[in-house]
Amino acid sequence: MAQITISGGTSGSVSLVAPAVAGSSVLTLPVATDTLVGKATTDTLTNKTLTSPTITGAVVSAMGSSILTSGTAVASTSGTSIDFTGIPSWAKRITVMFNGVSTNSTSLPQVQIGTSGGIQTSGYTGTTSGLANSSGVSENLSAGFLLAVLGSWSAPLSINGKIDLVLLDASTGIWACSGVVGYTGGVTICIMIGGVKTLSGTLDRIRLTTVNGTDTFDAGSINILWE
Repeated sequence: MAQITISGGTSGSVSLVAPAVAGSSVLTLPVATDTLVGKATTDTLTNKTLTSPTITGAVVSAMGSSILTSGTAVASTSGTSIDFTGIPSWAKRITVMFNGVSTNSTSLPQVQIGTSGGIQTSGYTGTTSGLANSSGVSENLSAGFLLAVLGSWSAPLSINGKIDLVLLDASTGIWACSGVVGYTGGVTICIMIGGVKTLSGTLDRIRLTTVNGTDTFDAGSINILWE
């Protein structure tokens, strides 16, 4: 190997060593008074251009940034409940979207949230209101965030729209819900939801079900976004 050795002013030396098969490599020094930095040294970058890295949920959480991530749409054509699990711990806002979601009977559809311990079925507070022309009907929340009101929901009606779940207070696990959905299928009603739910842990799952838990979904699809 070829080598150039430069002695220090008082002691020691620095050697520049070329590999045995050097090829035609070129090492270009900056046109500036600067200090060369070795691999073992921590360097502060100044006026450098960085390429975009792959950002993970952990990085997003540490940076306090927001990345909008879509789940996979699920057909709401069967079953008594539809679950979305695996929501990352750093998510602070979750949007639940409905496309033509309907059931086979009159029990009101609702959205519930939960932690690794399971879906929470009580402690929801707030109101769901249905407006049709100049009249309205309201329902107090209890077991979930209601997507319909009594006396107006039955087959073959379906739900379209979205609701948003936002982490109001991370220290106490309070989630706020708001949104607007509308019926299609013969009745013209706009449904508005506003409420809160306190979780005893980190939200990681969402469920679409009905109040009685036995009515079956028979049409449409549902999906979520989180950030």
